[in-house]
Amino acid sequence: MHDIIGRQRDNWNHLLLHSTNSLTLAASAMAALAPAAPTMVALKASAGVLLATAAVTMAAVNKIQPSQLAEEQRNATRLWRELEREVRAAIALSVPTTKADVQEAMDRVLALDAAYPLPLLPGMLEKFPKAVEPTRWWPSRRPAQPKKSRSFGRRGGVAVASGNGWSQDLEDEMRGLLRVIKAKDENEFLTVGKLVLNLNRGLAVAGPALAGTAALASVFIGTGEAGTWATGAAVIGGALAASVNTVEHGGQMGMLFELLRNCAGFYRKIQEDIEANLNEPDVERREGGELFATKVALKLGRSLSDLKQFRKMASPSVRDEDIKEFAGKLF
Repeated sequence: MHDIIGRQRDNWNHLLLHSTNSLTLAASAMAALAPAAPTMVALKASAGVLLATAAVTMAAVNKIQPSQLAEEQRNATRLWRELEREVRAAIALSVPTTKADVQEAMDRVLALDAAYPLPLLPGMLEKFPKAVEPTRWWPSRRPAQPKKSRSFGRRGGVAVASGNGWSQDLEDEMRGLLRVIKAKDENEFLTVGKLVLNLNRGLAVAGPALAGTAALASVFIGTGEAGTWATGAAVIGGALAASVNTVEHGGQMGMLFELLRNCAGFYRKIQEDIEANLNEPDVERREGGELFATKVALKLGRSLSDLKQFRKMASPSVRDEDIKEFAGKLF
């Protein structure tokens, strides 16, 4: 269903973009021809109606942001398929399922459904939020227990834990990586997301305003000296409105904003996964150290050896401003 709805809303974006631009440009052409035409009243009335219709259509389209709706459903489709694969893999392993496993799966289903709703009204996500936050499609974790002291031994010059593949060096790598993700990767996507959001908000206001001004100017076409200025205002306003609409929806600014917010959510989830393991006082109850490090490295597009460079970032002496390297290489 998410895949079907996503395709539908992508079609909405293309259809509404071309339809609105056609209305606006046709009205501008009518406004330009009206003063010299014998049927001036009919042309200027048609131009005014078309420009007013274009202004209303632009305002409605800017409110729902079809390209952003399509990106929401594309990401939801990917995440639902990922969840399905994980459930099928769990069943294939033939491991006895507990009530806790079922509850965890249900929590993920409900969180994902809340993050990417299907209906437009009610339930549509806010398209112009006051604060830009990473998208969250996973359930909240339980509060971490207070950490207890642990002792790490040495084996072959490397600090190792009592078991499960964790060592002091690996913990330092994860802490350094966690700091870099917070200071660089997530912050970068949120900063760019704010810029895109502000640009999109400006375009969303400018398009209908220009089309509405052009519709108002078309009323005064052919009324003496002011008619010349009115004709120019109607033609230029309509052309500019079509240009703004093309930049906003042809450039899919809403989709770009949603993409940046989803990428920030990707890094936020990695942070929470790392924190959940580091805050677990019992090493044996953590996810296997080597397996976890491999998963994190793959998600970031790095090798295991690349993670060692983040060990020094765990030191408090390193300031956030001095961190130059990004954790992820995929985005």
